[in-house]
Amino acid sequence: MIQQLGLLAILVLALIVFSATAPNFFSVINIENILRQAAFAGIIAMGMTLVIVAGEIDISVGSAVAFACALMGVLFERGWDIWLAMLLVLVAGTAVGAFAGFVRARFGVPSFITTLALFLSLRGVAEMITDTRTIPVPSPVLEAMNASYLGLPFPVWVFLAVMIVFAWISTATVFGRSVYAIGGNPHAARLSGLSVTRVRVIVFALTGFLAAITGILTTARIGVGTSVVGNGLEFSVIAAVIIGGTSLAGGRGSIIGSVLGVLFVVVLGNALVLYGVGSSAQLAVQGAVVLIAVLINSIRRDRRHD
Repeated sequence: MIQQLGLLAILVLALIVFSATAPNFFSVINIENILRQAAFAGIIAMGMTLVIVAGEIDISVGSAVAFACALMGVLFERGWDIWLAMLLVLVAGTAVGAFAGFVRARFGVPSFITTLALFLSLRGVAEMITDTRTIPVPSPVLEAMNASYLGLPFPVWVFLAVMIVFAWISTATVFGRSVYAIGGNPHAARLSGLSVTRVRVIVFALTGFLAAITGILTTARIGVGTSVVGNGLEFSVIAAVIIGGTSLAGGRGSIIGSVLGVLFVVVLGNALVLYGVGSSAQLAVQGAVVLIAVLINSIRRDRRHD
């Protein structure tokens, strides 16, 4: 809680500074842009939080978004009903995530290696099925998913709903407590009767499902199915979760912390763009912020063990 309050204070301070110094930072258009960006990263960050709390990592989510977006375009082009196309994309995304979890749990392959393979293969599949084309997806349904309601873009409402559901899962369910137990000590969790395999498969499946949702929302946003989306998204999401206080060692983290982390990463990136900072310098700044967050987490963990 103290770490979350500290991050909230830093976020508020950053908003004040950027509002006073960055051109048009507090304009309606820019605030809407920030909220949309936060929604796309935040939806996946909710699942990534549980993955990292469980002591795992998933670097395939950016490619999973590209795969979902590309699949939407291909299915629409082949005459599929838009609702059936979205359903298949959600099922495919969930299945891919579950596969990653199964390989990790059943064969003991480190999740970094498993999802690295998916990081490469999903992007390749997305390029193959689209033949590297951009496929127009004109649909009233997708147009409605890109509109605003009660002053907020539709993806923001989706993000809020996902946040509430995952906050409940992580704090008020047996499954949520199992995730923390396995991340803290998988051997002890297994001896206490928890199904480590089942929990690992589910957390990866949930993240795959959320990546598919983001892929659909991305298709709605840009109006085409394409493989050239989601580049670097996995690193922004992981950075946000770490900055939000989730320990890479597993066993510790919170949904609220990850939400604050997402907002901080998006606000910082947006301000750097408005300041005219080049993309290379932006990556350097964001990398430094992540390193500082990891160091702070490591220092706190060492102090608890002393």
